[in-house]
Amino acid sequence: MGWSKEYLDIVLVPAGLFILSIYHVFLLYKYLKFPETTAIGFENHFRKAWVERMLQVEAKDRGLSLTTINSTISASTFLATTSLALSSLIGTLLADSSHQKLFKNSLIYGNTSSYINSVKYITLLICFLVAFGSFLQCVRSFVHACFLISMPNAVIPMSYAQKAVIRGSACWSIGLRAIYYATVLLLWIFGPIPMFAGSLIMVLVLHLLDTNVTPLHQFEEDNKSCNVVTEIN
Repeated sequence: MGWSKEYLDIVLVPAGLFILSIYHVFLLYKYLKFPETTAIGFENHFRKAWVERMLQVEAKDRGLSLTTINSTISASTFLATTSLALSSLIGTLLADSSHQKLFKNSLIYGNTSSYINSVKYITLLICFLVAFGSFLQCVRSFVHACFLISMPNAVIPMSYAQKAVIRGSACWSIGLRAIYYATVLLLWIFGPIPMFAGSLIMVLVLHLLDTNVTPLHQFEEDNKSCNVVTEIN
């Protein structure tokens, strides 16, 4: 039994996904053990400080903080809507068998059978659905943070608002990572070789973007600051 180009999908596609997944496991390990070396930990450090400073302001003067959070909510809503629209489009393509003739081109070096084409669309659909759910949870967390930050005449632990903002940021990151996976899987439509090459390039680019070499700024403690929001009379 000789070599067939269909074998490339069996070798290169799992290899590309494995490399991308191993990178994210390594990134998660770095974030948990050495958060200051990752861009996510670097940004979360400033988010916590931002929430702390905003809660020291009277509730009636926190409009700037709400505007900042609302901009993230708007972006998350747009990405969630886009992910849902793409999921609907992929579902339509799966239900229509005539489109698969478009991808049985001799220029595509790999398996172009109907079964593999269906697998390609299903994996893309899963990624976009994960992105949709993640961005929805991002909106949910930031809306909750808005309620906590804007609540007047109440004593609210600062950690509550910080956790809501950090949770929303984590969901935002997961949604973006799902789109990154979908981008790589989209290249699989044009063959396993572009998909594998895209996985390698994606890992290199993400490594540059996710690595932080800037020292964390240590904010000076305010003598009036505490772990709870002071009651506004």
